[in-house]
Amino acid sequence: MNPTLTTAPAAASDIPALVSFVNSVYRGENSKQGWTTEAHLLDGPRIDAESLAEMLVAEGATLLMSRNEVGELVGSVYLQKQADVMYLGMLSVDATRQGGGIGKFLLGAADDYARRQKCSRMKITVIAVRHELLAWYERHGYHRTGATVPFPDNPRFGIPRQPLELLVLEKEL
Repeated sequence: MNPTLTTAPAAASDIPALVSFVNSVYRGENSKQGWTTEAHLLDGPRIDAESLAEMLVAEGATLLMSRNEVGELVGSVYLQKQADVMYLGMLSVDATRQGGGIGKFLLGAADDYARRQKCSRMKITVIAVRHELLAWYERHGYHRTGATVPFPDNPRFGIPRQPLELLVLEKEL
């Protein structure tokens, strides 16, 4: 774990900063500095303020924000309890800081949060053509379930440049 990072739940007042942060990680020019960019697969924003506000008030949901020692937002992760399973989504690490352990730190924080919520498994969905990202999650204990879900047909999540589907991965806690 990285002792210089802190994690706290997001509040409604964090929405503008989070929208800017998440979009910079997933789409646009800045995202291309990191290895997790989706800019080559999707056009449009990853999230908007209205969608993020809905996510934050969803039952069983939280969004953890991670800051470095000087208070800069360097990562975030969305979590939603679904019975005894914790759904993990929108894991975001500053594109210029990827590869430095922030993602691993956030996965650990998410696992700890899920255990405190009495969850026995973590669940994620990953775009099927994101081979390097799938491999990263598999190195961190996730396994493919064989299940797939269609990519959302809603421009609020981005406009695919090709047909996309999501693979479902899980991890026992």
